[in-house]
Amino acid sequence: MRAVVSRVREASVVVDGVVVGALTGPGLLALVGVTHTDTPAISARMAAKLRGLRILAGELSCADTGAGILVVSQFTLYGSTERGRRPSWTRAAPGDVAGPLIDAVVDDLRAAGTEVACGVFGADMAVSSTNDGPFTVVMDVD
Repeated sequence: MRAVVSRVREASVVVDGVVVGALTGPGLLALVGVTHTDTPAISARMAAKLRGLRILAGELSCADTGAGILVVSQFTLYGSTERGRRPSWTRAAPGDVAGPLIDAVVDDLRAAGTEVACGVFGADMAVSSTNDGPFTVVMDVD
């Protein structure tokens, strides 16, 4: 499982003209991708890493501050551009595998007390954010 995580001042995701998830204050925007070998145990580790990632102001985490996380599924994180000019998506897990694992990340974050907003799995989403810093990291969990 892979995530591109940005520290944000605010973030939102819109589907069909409707805001389906938003953070109105400081927190994290996590674009999360799933590959074929990911499991519920890996999604639990991803949730714990997201919650504990110390990239908020003062080197604090969402667990420390109560800040929220906007989770957006992003299969393109496993795109490959090694050959040709058209990306290959073969490393990304299919929707029937990825969807439940993204849901598990969200469920685990919420169970730990984190405020979570979400995109809509498989939808055409418009994601907006105001990066803070900017501060963005790539996390791989396997």
